[in-house]
Parts: sequence; structure tokens; C-alpha cells
Amino acid sequence: MASDSTFDVVSKVDKQEVANALNQAQKEIAQRYDFKGVGAEIDFSGEKILLKANSDERVKAVLDVFESKLIKRGISLKSLDAGEPYPSGKEYRLEASIKEGIAQDVAKKISKLIRDEGPKSVKAQIQGDELRVSSKSRDDLQATMTLLKGFEDADLQFVNLR
Repeated sequence: MASDSTFDVVSKVDKQEVANALNQAQKEIAQRYDFKGVGAEIDFSGEKILLKANSDERVKAVLDVFESKLIKRGISLKSLDAGEPYPSGKEYRLEASIKEGIAQDVAKKISKLIRDEGPKSVKAQIQGDELRVSSKSRDDLQATMTLLKGFEDADLQFVNLR
């Protein structure tokens, strides 16, 4: 009897590429003329990325610079969780974070999508912050990968195809 073929669905981000994008954004913000004298800066503190400027629009412009650097580094914006600007004293701040792993509710949505729209022989199991998808047919697994490529809520990668 043939054994099942499997692959894992994960959501991982290269931390070094995020750090490189952050450094590039800091350099550009320090050099750009439109950010001179407005207190615009971007810092990384633990898990949070803190963006500061003297107005709501400037903070959004700093975020735009950071997003463009992430895109150039090949990091999906689905992995960036940016909040809304809020006033803090004389400046505006915006907190952002990088999402890693598949949240429980998103994993349930993915497994429901596979059950409803995927090939009937495919089964999905939630394992912590990733999903194991198995089937006897490799063609069904590839059809499932194609189905999941259009998933909107998270940046998904497929690993360990066996």
C-alpha cells in the first residue's frame, strides 16, 4: 500500500531581511529632504517596530518607505501588521510588528478551505503554528498548493514536500 505524501504550510519571515529593510529605511529617512526637521524616525525594539514623526501624514510616509524596502527585500506585506497612528505628546507614533507562524483562527480557515474546495482525498492537520497537509496523490497535493496560493489572510510557504 502506498504511503501518504505530505507537505507543511508555514508562514515564516527571514529576520535578517527585515533587519536589512529596516536599516535601509532608516538611512533613507535620515537623508531625504522632506523628512528633515520633522522628527521622523523608525526603530526596532524587541518584537515591535516603532515609527515616529510630528504629524499623522509623516508617520504614514515613514511606513510607506519601510513597506517599499520590505517589498524590495522579497518580504510580503501580509507579514507586516501595522496599527494606526496615535498622538503621543508632540509627536505621532505608529507601532508595527512582523507576523510569524499561522494563527489558530487562520489555520482553521485554511483547513476549512481545503475541506470545502480542495480535492476530496486531501486532509489537513493543525500542528502548532503550521499545517500538515496529506494525501495519497501528489497531484491532489499540488492542486491544494495552487488553491492556497490565492489565500488572502497570510503569507504562506510550502515546505517538506514528501
